[in-house]
Amino acid sequence: MFDKNRVARWCAHALLGLLALSLSTHLQAQVAPDDPEWKELDAPPPPAFSTDKLLPLDMPSYVSVKFGIDPTTLSIGVDGIVRYVVVTRNTSGTVNAMFEGIRCGTGEVKTYGRANDKGVWSTVAEPTWRVFTDNLPSKHAWIFARQAACDGRATAASNTAEIIKALKK
Repeated sequence: MFDKNRVARWCAHALLGLLALSLSTHLQAQVAPDDPEWKELDAPPPPAFSTDKLLPLDMPSYVSVKFGIDPTTLSIGVDGIVRYVVVTRNTSGTVNAMFEGIRCGTGEVKTYGRANDKGVWSTVAEPTWRVFTDNLPSKHAWIFARQAACDGRATAASNTAEIIKALKK
């Protein structure tokens, strides 16, 4: 006898398997082997930011916090790190910001500083690189890398205008 439930379960498992394979292939393509000669330059102090012209990140619909990149804070260092300020706004209207860097070649993010709702920066004492796929409280850096900063490549975008254009799509 034909069991519809068994076939449906089998199809669901097959689709999940294909999705997992697709995701792992995408992540492997984004993360290149680490360069032992690479050295990060000293990060500049957190820049001033504005909430007036934020470029929104395409976060999943279940995320209630809104994330936006201040385009005036974007930079790509000679060390290949894309640095930026991401501004968050929660449902009650509270605004916070983080000064971060993305290393496209290894799929990592580092937070250099955080600003409170008054715009006052506090630097992170010992900033560390974290892999996008770690159990982070937010996946905004991975979304930003995928949407604009790295665009699935193992290197940063060639210039900030390219990143801004991708964010505006």
